[in-house]
Amino acid sequence: MTVRRSGSAWLGRVLGLLLAVVVLVAIAGVTRPLWSEFLFNVTGEESLAGQVRGGLEWLGNVTRPQPETADLSPVANAGVNPFGVNTFLQEEVEPEKRERAVQMMADAGFHWIRQEFPWEDIEIHGKGDFEDRRHDPYRSAWGKYDHIVDLADQYGLQLIVRLSNPPAWSRAQGDDGGTLAPPDNLDDYGDYVEAVVRRYQGRVDHYQIWNEPNIYPEWGERPVSPEEYTELLKVGYTRVKRICPECVVLSGALAQTIPLGPNDLNDFVFLQRMYDAGAGDYFDVLAMQGYGLWSGPTDRRMRARVLNFSRPLYLRELMIHNGDSDKPIWITEMNWNAPPPELPDKSFGFVTPEQQARYAILAYQRAQEEWPWVGVVNFWFFKRATDAEQDQAMYYFRMVEPDFSPMPVYQAMDEYTHSPERLVLYPGVHQEDHWALNYEGLWEDHSDVDAEAGGYRSTHDPGSVLFFRFSGTDLWLKVGPDAVGELVYSLDGGAEETMSFAGGEQVELARSLSRGQHTVSIRAASDSLVVDSLTIREQASAMPWLMAGGIAVAAVLVVVLIVAIVTRRRRWYERSRAPR
Repeated sequence: MTVRRSGSAWLGRVLGLLLAVVVLVAIAGVTRPLWSEFLFNVTGEESLAGQVRGGLEWLGNVTRPQPETADLSPVANAGVNPFGVNTFLQEEVEPEKRERAVQMMADAGFHWIRQEFPWEDIEIHGKGDFEDRRHDPYRSAWGKYDHIVDLADQYGLQLIVRLSNPPAWSRAQGDDGGTLAPPDNLDDYGDYVEAVVRRYQGRVDHYQIWNEPNIYPEWGERPVSPEEYTELLKVGYTRVKRICPECVVLSGALAQTIPLGPNDLNDFVFLQRMYDAGAGDYFDVLAMQGYGLWSGPTDRRMRARVLNFSRPLYLRELMIHNGDSDKPIWITEMNWNAPPPELPDKSFGFVTPEQQARYAILAYQRAQEEWPWVGVVNFWFFKRATDAEQDQAMYYFRMVEPDFSPMPVYQAMDEYTHSPERLVLYPGVHQEDHWALNYEGLWEDHSDVDAEAGGYRSTHDPGSVLFFRFSGTDLWLKVGPDAVGELVYSLDGGAEETMSFAGGEQVELARSLSRGQHTVSIRAASDSLVVDSLTIREQASAMPWLMAGGIAVAAVLVVVLIVAIVTRRRRWYERSRAPR
């Protein structure tokens, strides 16, 4: 004899399960704006499925050691205006179009132009030959580059000049070994570098030695080699510094890649081998590419074999482990690809033009707010001279069409670069020449090996004021060496307070402020004030982990409920089949 459970009891359990599911779905629906925004801010994903999957992957960060970034270490060349853009101005045939492009960049608030001065387009026909005889009439090969430098001066922009692309004559194989392959004689490259630096001395002070040496085809039809690139870097760096000791030299930008060779070599491996070959003494700034690809700029999933916008954290850790904590990273190419839906080639990911505009702003915000060791972030790219590449995904990184019609990202950048939000100091150590500091009155710059990053700023005028906005809870001012006196400061427009200081001292100006933005003004009380650096800290908030814990607990409860119901049903079934 068997005992059968009444259908009404089973129906009640089913209805109970359905009710529980409905309640959970309703709660999730009502709270979705909250948890969806949170999940986007840690995964960079916008779809529900992507956020759920990405959220679970992000929780995996807890089980893995996170990169060491030394955010409170002093870093030179990091407190610069971060807004840069890549250009192809040498391809514009008409000088008027070249000028219109530069004017539009300046109007949009960009401060830096990353522009290649291709070796093959300057020393075209042979060693020491700087005449362009490819077209009638013959002309100086320097002409268009002189114009680019003139335009940068005219519109108040700074150039990052990329020195790459050897001419065919510099290799015995010509172009058969790859049009981008390095020259046979590195001194030929050095002579070209020196010629460029001499010509623009006092007008251009940032040079980049090569581009993406860790991937094909940037090193030609041969295996990439960190050791060979380091030898070229040494030559380039030495020649720049010989002519212009104060110039800043960027390493060739490392491309984000996973393979371990021979044609493409993982950027982490490539960088470590560069250090092993002695590269650390031959660059002032580490350059890397920072494409978001398949997720947004808020993707904080830390997995070394995944390419996302958090990749600079890993390179920063490698720099620290190799004794370069005082050097910055500059992101020389950043963007998201926005091809039309019908384009089959989506090898760089796919976003809408509106998403591209939003992501670009978020990328700049993240770099400014979270990475005090990052300097310039260069958008890739402003425009192409023609639309001949519309069938290629690369074309759809553009900010402006060839006819100068702006994409949504141009308008977004214009608004952001002219907003007060761009001029805020965030947690980290910031040098006295940070671009967001507002000095009013009589201030002087000094070089001093005893200063934190080799320099400080001083005033002997009590009427001279340092004013800035910052986001953080704690604030210190480091006084320059050999200085003694008193300073007067005011927080958030409040009453002034006076503090004494001694040379090299860290003067605490604020502690445990409310989270968010604050203002401060600082001046000398009587004699002088010497500013070496400013340190801002943010007392940690538990909210992200509370939110993550809540999501995890909710997911576990759902799983437990389902398992409990299934287990109970199985036990009932087994009992109902047992003989009595």
